[in-house]
Amino acid sequence: MSQLPVRRLQADLLVVGGGTAGCMAAVWAKRQAPACRVVVLEKAQVDRSGCLAAGVNALNAYRRPEDDPAQLVEWVRQDNGGLVREDLVESIARRLPAVPPLLEEWGLSIPRGKKGGDYVFRGPRSIVIRGEGLKPLLAAETRRAGVEVLNRVVATGYLRDGERVVGACGFGVREGVFYVVEAPAVICATGGAAGLYPPPCGGAAHHRTWYSPFNCGTGYAMGIRAGAEMTSFEMRFVPLRVKDVQAPTGTVAQGARVRQVNALGVEYLRGDDRITTADRLERTLREQQAGHGPCYLDLGRLVPEEVRRLCEAYLAMCPSAVLYWADRGIDPQAARLEIAGAEPCLTGGHAQAGYWVDVDRRTTLPGLLAAGDVAGGAPKKYVTGCLAEGQIAAETALSLRPEGRPDRSELEHQVEQEYRRALRPLVEPGPVTPRALEGRLQKIMEEYAGGASRGYRVCESELRVAAELLREARQLAGDLGVADLHGLMAAHEVLDRLEVAAVLVEHLRYRTETRWPIYQSRADFPERDDRRWQCFVNSRREVEGTVALLERRGTSPGGWAPWH
Repeated sequence: MSQLPVRRLQADLLVVGGGTAGCMAAVWAKRQAPACRVVVLEKAQVDRSGCLAAGVNALNAYRRPEDDPAQLVEWVRQDNGGLVREDLVESIARRLPAVPPLLEEWGLSIPRGKKGGDYVFRGPRSIVIRGEGLKPLLAAETRRAGVEVLNRVVATGYLRDGERVVGACGFGVREGVFYVVEAPAVICATGGAAGLYPPPCGGAAHHRTWYSPFNCGTGYAMGIRAGAEMTSFEMRFVPLRVKDVQAPTGTVAQGARVRQVNALGVEYLRGDDRITTADRLERTLREQQAGHGPCYLDLGRLVPEEVRRLCEAYLAMCPSAVLYWADRGIDPQAARLEIAGAEPCLTGGHAQAGYWVDVDRRTTLPGLLAAGDVAGGAPKKYVTGCLAEGQIAAETALSLRPEGRPDRSELEHQVEQEYRRALRPLVEPGPVTPRALEGRLQKIMEEYAGGASRGYRVCESELRVAAELLREARQLAGDLGVADLHGLMAAHEVLDRLEVAAVLVEHLRYRTETRWPIYQSRADFPERDDRRWQCFVNSRREVEGTVALLERRGTSPGGWAPWH
């Protein structure tokens, strides 16, 4: 198959990405305006797609209704180098108390204390849930709301009328159709970017990563190509995980409250009043560099009931961990779980890389909004924050109206160009395979852009090499060749990663300080410099293809960017 039939749809709202934020945005839009036609483009199958595909055992962003939202804003600010979009974080914080009851209404089981009291807290801002089936539950509610979901459709690019986004294109992997969906409002909710760096596990286990391996930066790349302003790509996220199985350490550290120790049994985090997420990983690397590694989570003090609860928690979001222990006859109660940093990724949910948005989640391109991991500036939003952001984006999207009729001849020209670009590796196949180009990309990023083997540190001389090698790799992308639609999907995944990686390297080069240890550690500028760098580093792809870097300062959206 080399040519695909074209299917055209008209919608009132198009949501690109059917994960956590995307499903909520679609459902919320239908709740506010039942008669509107909402279409979702989903690369996988909406019942088990995105970061919640395997479930989750806690909602890690929550506040009681009586708690001051400012407290959560201050915690997020302090945990992220004193630089976050406080207006965005506050808008999320105000909606958090209403999210768990809504999920309960949809069928989610959330344990409560004695006599049906408050939720069971795992940490100061985290509540326990029975969330193995949370994504199927969201998908069922999406269908119940009357949302039209196009499963297994790979989005490739936006349609624009001048600067305004008026739709998007993509191709169906199963049925072999090229979709053209027009809408007066488009919400991007495609998640972040994994696979920029080589995964901790190689060979047949290369998809055993912490972040969803199928989130490959498509939404970022679409925005970059369209000229949207992006923010904080230099703030990568590097998770501290249980080695080999990539299980989250927070489940143990908060849920079971175990010690984090080095090979000598010394609890190396003791005595510190405040340890940020980044600090926890940096201190672990410091122990290893001092010859005190490996480092572990020590479960030896747990009683059998605590071990049982721990295994249940992992079965709800990382079942491979429990299966790994069972396969090797490991008794968790007597075990020390080795911990290590995983590969860097980009996410606006844990860190803050993403689209530059205003408090209503409008991007700098009229008609385009962003929600969830793809929206920048508001870290530590987690599941509940992404759901809240989906609501905000949906409410804003419904207020947008078409600004006249788009130029049909120009629109058809864009469709034709995107059709050719999207299908080129299939129609005009070259000798380069997606897997080979992906390996080249990951080798460049690992060796010259702060991979795990480099202690996650970067410097100007190596980043300059990375930028040049990425330019060469992007030239190779013109020789990609595939034999079928699944191969075409893989080709676009690596093409999108290349777009994102090139911008990431420019961001890493621009911020000449170290603000977020490990996430953004400059070996040549090891100190934090608030006097110079208390600002956001943003970027925009220019017409000629260069990346323009700019700084955003101020205390209000109006002081940051001219919103439409």
